[in-house]
Amino acid sequence: MNLMRDSAQEVSRSRLQAWIKAGRLRLGGVVVTKPGLLLISGGDLELDVETQPEARAIPAGSEAIAIVHADDHLIVIDKPAGLLTHRNSEHGERGAADLVVDRFGPLPDLGDPLRPGVAHRIDRETSGLLVFGRTAEALAALKDQFRARAVAKTYLALVHGEPRFDSDWVEGWLGRSERARDRIGVMPEGEGRHASTYYEARERFDGFALLAVFPKTGRTHQIRVHLSSVGLPIVGDTLYKPRGKALSKVPAGAPEMNRHALHAHALEFTHPATGEALKFESPLPKDMSELAAFLRK
Repeated sequence: MNLMRDSAQEVSRSRLQAWIKAGRLRLGGVVVTKPGLLLISGGDLELDVETQPEARAIPAGSEAIAIVHADDHLIVIDKPAGLLTHRNSEHGERGAADLVVDRFGPLPDLGDPLRPGVAHRIDRETSGLLVFGRTAEALAALKDQFRARAVAKTYLALVHGEPRFDSDWVEGWLGRSERARDRIGVMPEGEGRHASTYYEARERFDGFALLAVFPKTGRTHQIRVHLSSVGLPIVGDTLYKPRGKALSKVPAGAPEMNRHALHAHALEFTHPATGEALKFESPLPKDMSELAAFLRK
């Protein structure tokens, strides 16, 4: 048990138990899901520890979000890493949606009060662009565009490894892992939901690369799972770090990356009221930009 204590000495007992029940602990490569299991003999323990979002200091007010665009029908913001898109329960942690309401007033929720104005979502630790509807009609039209895959989305990702090709497609079926319900896994053909991702290598470093990623479907954790499945896991992504495979090591002295290095860089869609073609972009955030500059040297 020494390995486990050394790796998680700052983690509470209840959190450790939750991680074990979720299938994050392995003994000699075999998943263990019983926190009270007695060990008769020794063995190597591996624990997948994900960065604790609550440790990140996120401003509580609307200054946490940058307004990229606002008109009478929609709002586009640049969300920092560590901030939820929306709260998960009535009295849960506030998200970007709450901060937009603080700034602009009540937004339509189409029957879901936890998601005022929310047209789509991005992961807590993913930074970048989010769109909100200011009227019920605009919100419904925006959501329809996302469902119909009529929105062109571009992400930027810093990954371990060097892509074999300058561009490639990743196709596969994704679904919940039976051993760890918080993880999405690649499934046999016909199981789960089909997902399609296209990527281009924008810049190559020694053992790393900066990719532009264009998800053609919108599955949970799609980009993170697909890139990991082809040997290009995202830097800082502890949940989808390939098991039993050596990764290129971030050089000593590199700027610290306290989350997965994934950024929602650009969105292209049709204005829900005017029909105008819109495109918005967000530059690399400071943490990813500084790490890319370090690797470039």
